[in-house]
Amino acid sequence: MKVDVLLGLQWGDEGKGKVVDVLTPKYDVVARFQGGPNAGHTLEFEGQKYILRSIPSGIFQGDKVNIIGNGVVLDPALFKAEAEALEASGHNLKDRLHISKKAHLILPTHRILDLAYEAAKGAAKVGTTGKGIGPTYTDKVSRNGVRVGDILHGFEEKYSSAKAKHEQLLKSMNYEYDLTELEKAWFEGIEYLKQFQFVDSEHEINNLLNAGKSVLCEGAQGTMLDIDFGSYPFVTSSNTVCAGACTGLGVAPNKIGEVYGIFKAYCTRVGAGPFPTELFDKVGDEICTLGHEFGSVTGRKRRCGWIDLVALKYSIMINGVTKLIMMKSDVLDMFDSIKACVAYQINGEEINYFPYDINENVEPVYVELSGWQTDMTKMHSEDEFPEEFNAYLSFLEEQLGVSVKFVSVGPDREQTVERYTEE
Repeated sequence: MKVDVLLGLQWGDEGKGKVVDVLTPKYDVVARFQGGPNAGHTLEFEGQKYILRSIPSGIFQGDKVNIIGNGVVLDPALFKAEAEALEASGHNLKDRLHISKKAHLILPTHRILDLAYEAAKGAAKVGTTGKGIGPTYTDKVSRNGVRVGDILHGFEEKYSSAKAKHEQLLKSMNYEYDLTELEKAWFEGIEYLKQFQFVDSEHEINNLLNAGKSVLCEGAQGTMLDIDFGSYPFVTSSNTVCAGACTGLGVAPNKIGEVYGIFKAYCTRVGAGPFPTELFDKVGDEICTLGHEFGSVTGRKRRCGWIDLVALKYSIMINGVTKLIMMKSDVLDMFDSIKACVAYQINGEEINYFPYDINENVEPVYVELSGWQTDMTKMHSEDEFPEEFNAYLSFLEEQLGVSVKFVSVGPDREQTVERYTEE
C-alpha cells in the first residue's frame, strides 16, 4: 500500500480540515506530519463547528486511527484544551489517537521567546502567532529539544536544562515575562498527555501499510509557507510540502501515492509577507466578508486577492500534485467578473515562473473571466454547475495541467461535489 498526501497549495487556510474529513471514510488511518497549534483546521457538519490545531482531522470518524507524527511540534497545554473540548462534545479520543514519541514539545519558554524575537524585529516582524513554533523547531535542529518520549525518560532534568537555556537568552534580551500561569497549564497538559498512547510512529505507519491499511497524510499551513520553498523569510518553520510527509512520518518516497492539492478559488494570506495579487479595494473587502476570512486560531483578518496561477503552478510542481481540490467557490458566486493572475511583471519584464524573490515590484498580469452570478451552495452535482463556472474550471485545468477532482460550494462536509474527471 501507498500513503496519499493532502496539503495546501497557497499561503495556508485553504480548507484542508474539511477535505480530510470528507475523504477520511476512504482511509483507515489519518496522520498529521508537520506544524503545530499556530494553524487551525475548521470543520463544520451536523450544525456544529470544530477547530482542530494539533489533532488530525480524521478524529471525527470513529473507527479510524489518528496519528500525530514526529514532524509535529506539540504544546501540552493547548493540546489538553483542544482534546477536552472534543471529548465534551462526545468524541472519544484516547482509543484512537496516537502520538509519536519523536514529536517535539513546545515549552512555556518557547512561547515567551517567540514573542521576544518578534518584538526585537520591529518593523521587520514576520507576523508569528506567538505559539512558540519557531523556537521549538530551532531547538529541534540545534539538538536541544525536548520530545514527547522524554516524558517517560529523565523528563525533569531535560525540561530544566532547556528552560535554563531559554531564560539565559531572555535575560540577554532584557525581556520581561512571567511564566507562572503558562507553566502551571503546561504541566497539567503533560499529565493529561500521559493518558494517550505514545508510539514509534514510523514503525506503526509502515506496519499498517504492510498490513494493507490505507493512510492519508495531513499537512498544515500551505506550500507557499514552506521553510525552503515558500516566500522566505515570511514562512513557517517546517516543510509543508509533500516531502515533509516522508520526514514527518518516516515514510519512504516510493510509498507516496496520490497527492491532493487544495486551493481556494481566490487567494488569502495572514500576517506579513509578499502577496502579488492582494486587493486593497472594495472587492478585496467583499471577498473577506463573504469568505469569513478570519484566522480560526488567531482571529486575525486575512488579506485577500485574486487567484495566483503562477504560484499555484509552482506549488503543483514542488509537490507532484495528482488531483486538485478547489475550495470556497461559493464566495465568488455573485461577482460579475473574475480575475486570475497568469504571469508577473517585474521591472518591465513579464515572467510566468515563481522567482527567487517576490516583493513590491511584482505586478500581476491578469486574465479576466465572466462570473457565474449563481448561488451554488445547494448544488450536489457538477451537472448543476452554471456554464460560466465550468468555463472557469476548464481555464484553471488548462493553465495548471491537473484535473480539479473536488469542488467545495460551502463550509459543510455535505457541500462538496466530486467531479467526473478523466483519470
